Amino acid sequence: MSTKDMLRVLVVDDMSTSRGLIIQALEWMGIAAIDHCADGNAALQKIAASPVHMVISDYNMPGMDGLQLLHSLRSNQQTARTGFILITGTTDGAVIDKGKQLGMNNFLKKPFSPTALKACIERVVGPL
Repeated sequence: MSTKDMLRVLVVDDMSTSRGLIIQALEWMGIAAIDHCADGNAALQKIAASPVHMVISDYNMPGMDGLQLLHSLRSNQQTARTGFILITGTTDGAVIDKGKQLGMNNFLKKPFSPTALKACIERVVGPL
């Protein structure tokens, strides 16, 4: 069974259009086990109920931003090793540096193409 057949991904973004674009790209790659939610708190609840291999999260969200979500995941023994990709439209290098300090696996700047997202994921999990 290939990586893409086993990979369980949670997409977290407060903008439904952005969530949809990420999900479409994942489906294009052949990843079938995709779940989604609109904020960090909902993401933590979903992961607690049904663990995933990877979280692809927007940075700028109300309530809990992507870095706060990453910090929560890394602070919990059950989720500390969950793959994490931050997607951001910001050009602020401090956001990326903070993500690296917190243990994000990779990041991608908006706008992105499906092939760029695939390459980003493959740098974390290997060939799909």
